[in-house]
Amino acid sequence: MSQVPRQDSNIRLLTPDDLPAAEAALEACYKASGTPFLSRHPRWLRVLNEAMGHRPFCLVACQRPANPGPSETQIYPTILPLAQVKSPLFGSRLVSLPYVNYGGAIGESENVPLLIDGAVSLAETLGVRYLELRHEHPVEHPALPQVVTDKVHMRLLLPDTVEALWKSLSPKVRNQIRKSEKLGLVVEWGREECLTDFYRVFCHNMRDLGTPVFPRKLFAGILRAFPEAEIAVVRLKHRALAAGIVLHGPGVTEVPSASSLRKWNWTCANMGLYWAMLQRSVERGQKEFDFGRSSVESSTYRFKKQWGAQPHPAHWQYHVFQGTVRDLRPDNPRFRLATAVWRRLPVWLTRCLGPWIVKGIP
Repeated sequence: MSQVPRQDSNIRLLTPDDLPAAEAALEACYKASGTPFLSRHPRWLRVLNEAMGHRPFCLVACQRPANPGPSETQIYPTILPLAQVKSPLFGSRLVSLPYVNYGGAIGESENVPLLIDGAVSLAETLGVRYLELRHEHPVEHPALPQVVTDKVHMRLLLPDTVEALWKSLSPKVRNQIRKSEKLGLVVEWGREECLTDFYRVFCHNMRDLGTPVFPRKLFAGILRAFPEAEIAVVRLKHRALAAGIVLHGPGVTEVPSASSLRKWNWTCANMGLYWAMLQRSVERGQKEFDFGRSSVESSTYRFKKQWGAQPHPAHWQYHVFQGTVRDLRPDNPRFRLATAVWRRLPVWLTRCLGPWIVKGIP
């Protein structure tokens, strides 16, 4: 276990070598924090390392001595999971956390300032371009002067019954769901057995968006790491038209990735997919459904809004060493040509190139 510069504090750095032995203590902190989001689970460090090659770290506040005896169990009241995203194309960044919507410290708040101090020191030692903490609510700290707030989390409070959920929908949304059902679309739920169809749809959709695709092993890793994760596939006569992966956390269901085939939009397959995922969440007794993040008034924002989802803040805070926080933003003009070219590539080629490119984009 390595030390961050404040050696007089109770803050310690868990390196990649330390993390396997610390998983139980990290999970205990996650559970004690009461967060309803499975995307805050420290097990993501292992998933992102194995699937994307991101180098995992975790800053922890220690309640007991840093070197406990064999009969003692280390307790971490507060933790800050971090992953180094490194690429020859885009340089290096330290992020909490890549891919998922939420990040930052979890646990007892009084330890957070020292954990952020440690994160800045680690980022400087690693020589990254910047430190990125994906907070929902802003954390006041002098080392985090820059913040990006142009995206919001779209979440829907769920009623107790599917009937009440149906009645809460607008006539337009209900008609689109009925259309998908009348056309004979059916929904299949599963895990690994649905992964191939999910990934096929996902790759097509990402190519159409002009975005490099995540590797299949990321989603396989999610399913291995989280028994609470499952996949929904919408089919028309055995053809997969839409699919999504959901995470059922302790109270909130999240959708980290969902896609549909554009040429089949007339079937309302995407509406059928989200209705199925919402139903599933209510049936499991979940209190809230998290549609993911969107730019305000974008097409995805309006899609989520029609289901009744409400915007919640996203404050991504930064300590910048080199360049600007906008360097890798999708709206950066330097990516317009690359996006246009990507949309014209065959899907098989984007499946080969995409994972190599996207592993360097947080």
